[in-house]
Amino acid sequence: MNSPHKDHIPAVAVLAASALLAVAAISRAADQSPAPTLTSPASPQKTPSADGFIPRWLLLEPIGASGLTDSVVQTAVKKEYFPNQFTVVPHDGDQLTVGGAQLTWHAVDTTHYNVNLYHFAHALGKPTSDVLFWAVTVVNCPQEMRGVRLAIGSNAASVWWVNGKEVIGIYGDRQTVIDDGVSKRLTLNKGPNIVRAAIVNGGGATDFCARFLDAADKPLKGFTVSLAAK
Repeated sequence: MNSPHKDHIPAVAVLAASALLAVAAISRAADQSPAPTLTSPASPQKTPSADGFIPRWLLLEPIGASGLTDSVVQTAVKKEYFPNQFTVVPHDGDQLTVGGAQLTWHAVDTTHYNVNLYHFAHALGKPTSDVLFWAVTVVNCPQEMRGVRLAIGSNAASVWWVNGKEVIGIYGDRQTVIDDGVSKRLTLNKGPNIVRAAIVNGGGATDFCARFLDAADKPLKGFTVSLAAK
């Protein structure tokens, strides 16, 4: 006589496997849910926040990197990952290959003062630890602005350039603090100015914030932000 359970084992196994697949599918969907603090730009230009923070950026999907000390971060950000990485102003959806992996640039607006890179990467199913993020934006000034300073914060280390010149870097395993690093005084040109950053995260949360301070060290707000240099 056949065992009453024998004929049911395959069916049970199939149901269990189906359940596991369903859970995995739900998990993948959750990993790729929209970033809660980031939205797609809905207009050609955007103004800074009430406190002067730059809300619009082009972000490249993360590149593997490790180490947060000055020398390690400087070596990491100076490595050539893709052509013209210190001059290119990419477009939303542009793709490139780094280390055999295809990465995409994404245009984002943040709903907060900071740009949450953990939300950005997690929503795409990308790694958030031991990674380097590239960020680019275009600050459009109605006239030349002298004596301003770039003020930034990041979790963790970051290096920043304005119009191709490195102006500030902060290092180590740190939390994002407003105006944690402040550049020397510089001049923003009339018209487009390119702000570029490389943020390196070790583990856990990761984000950054940036604004310009005027000659009186007050938040600069008389400009717009766009994603094109022309």
